[in-house]
Amino acid sequence: MTDPHPPAAIPVDADVRIAPADAAPPILSDVASVAGYVLGVSYPVLALSTGVRGIYQLFFKAAPVTDLGPALSVLAAAFYLAATLGFVIRRRWAWHVGVGLLVFELAGALVVGMLSFVVPATIGHTAWGRFGADYGFFPLFQPALGLIWLFWPPTMHRYGVDPQRWPRVLGFARRAPHTTDARP
Repeated sequence: MTDPHPPAAIPVDADVRIAPADAAPPILSDVASVAGYVLGVSYPVLALSTGVRGIYQLFFKAAPVTDLGPALSVLAAAFYLAATLGFVIRRRWAWHVGVGLLVFELAGALVVGMLSFVVPATIGHTAWGRFGADYGFFPLFQPALGLIWLFWPPTMHRYGVDPQRWPRVLGFARRAPHTTDARP
């Protein structure tokens, strides 16, 4: 007996795409995309808050303990603002600039955070002081999240950066191309 409802045939000109084996699951790609938007919005807010605070402490506060803390806050604000441009502009050069800025920000939060406990009078109050405790530790974990997002392979593709050129950073080794074709 023949089937009265045979399966529909796929047209010859249909665009059938096979996902690569290392493609991210759609839910993770959606999460990474949302993370990029959150970083693109939260970075200017952090730049505004640290910049205004630093300028106020430098120029309008009666007697700052030290000018180093407010100066570091203004520097951090400038880096946050520049990193925002790295999140918004989807070009290869912007990706490289963004990675460099985020590495510097993370290093600044770690170094200044440690120094704020060792020599608190010298460091004073800054965005990176005590690992960003005055800002809910955003200056510490936000650059780390930004780096994770920028090194996410779908994000790298959006910026025109080849993830295969960064195997050690991304945690995978180069694979040899498959020599057999699994299609019939």
